[in-house]
Amino acid sequence: MRMNVANYQSLMRSAVLLDQTRRRAAGNGRPMQAGFAFSKLADRLASLATVAADDLHLLADMASTIAHLSSHQIILRHGDDATQCCLLLQGYLSWQDAESTDGQITSICVPGDIANLETLYRPRVSGNLIALGPTIVALVPHRFFHDLSTRSPAMSRALLLMLITDLAIQRNWTVNLGSRDALARVAHLLCEITMRLQNVGLARDFRLPSPFTQSDLAAACSISPVHANRTIQELRRCNLLQWQGKTMTITDWPALVRLARFDPAYLGIRPNYDDGPPSHLGPLTADVALA
Repeated sequence: MRMNVANYQSLMRSAVLLDQTRRRAAGNGRPMQAGFAFSKLADRLASLATVAADDLHLLADMASTIAHLSSHQIILRHGDDATQCCLLLQGYLSWQDAESTDGQITSICVPGDIANLETLYRPRVSGNLIALGPTIVALVPHRFFHDLSTRSPAMSRALLLMLITDLAIQRNWTVNLGSRDALARVAHLLCEITMRLQNVGLARDFRLPSPFTQSDLAAACSISPVHANRTIQELRRCNLLQWQGKTMTITDWPALVRLARFDPAYLGIRPNYDDGPPSHLGPLTADVALA
């Protein structure tokens, strides 16, 4: 059964009700917020592969422990052997190079991402997973995703595509650092983060909670904090960006895309992704991004 909009919306409502009545976080007694976690993860998976409502409903069996993290708190350290996947519910996570002295950020995770999905197959962690600002995560045992893949070939394929897309994002980060100047690097990163948030129903009207401080931005783009500040000021002068407090607003999306030469194909979003939450994706289709 191909999932249509009505089925999707009904499924999301069911997940929230299930969360309210059944789920509690182990250890802290707080409501698990599985409805929120489930909906963002479902958005991400449905954008990558065609999945049925019955397949997505299997996520309702997810058992997890909720962790509330403070800014720059380390979740996983380089060399750890992970037994759980870290599903991001709220806020942002970053992978950082454990060997760098300046906290080089090698990737950023947004809500709905499974930050360490690769540890399902290779448990050893190769970096530090760190919260960027206050963050909420769900720690899900590996066995849940192994069982899910066994029960549903469609979900197994979707998870594999998520892993492949994460690798494609990593390759694109390498290109970003190696072939673009500072202004284009920052613009490209902002385009990517905005589109990934829109893909899971966030960053509406091109407004988003800032994923980082200017120091974090510098670490992600391999520039100095002073250079990052000057770059943000230049984007402001060009009327492409507003950054007030903890909120960023993209004020001219087409111009930012042109500056970054941003092609969203590497994000793996299906061109015909109209079975998910359509109100979320309208402004940021691939055609608009490449206009």
